[in-house]
Amino acid sequence: MMSLKLFSFLLFFAPPPADGSEPSPWVQLIPFVLIIVVFYFFMIRPQQKKQKEREKILDALKKGDKIVTIGGLHGTVVEVNQEKKTVLIEAGGVKLKFDRSAISTVEKTDTGEKLETA
Repeated sequence: MMSLKLFSFLLFFAPPPADGSEPSPWVQLIPFVLIIVVFYFFMIRPQQKKQKEREKILDALKKGDKIVTIGGLHGTVVEVNQEKKTVLIEAGGVKLKFDRSAISTVEKTDTGEKLETA
């Protein structure tokens, strides 16, 4: 019985009323709403921002940018196909075609700035 009261306290963040009446449904709903708000601000929202920034970096790819793929292949962008969302890169004299989503790191040729996309 004691563990049931402890579980009830932890689950609803409020002890049951002393007079034996049922707690208000609104009081029971508050912890769930707080959990959803915390998940949104600490998990969902930052992930959405990161995804938008990644898309922005991949959209700005241009010929001559140095990239690293998810598989670890280092190369230089030779051609970008915006319609098919593919990138043709040259690595060690070999030209390979990848999806843009397979790029993990982009190093801009103008500034030498390294941008992480993964």
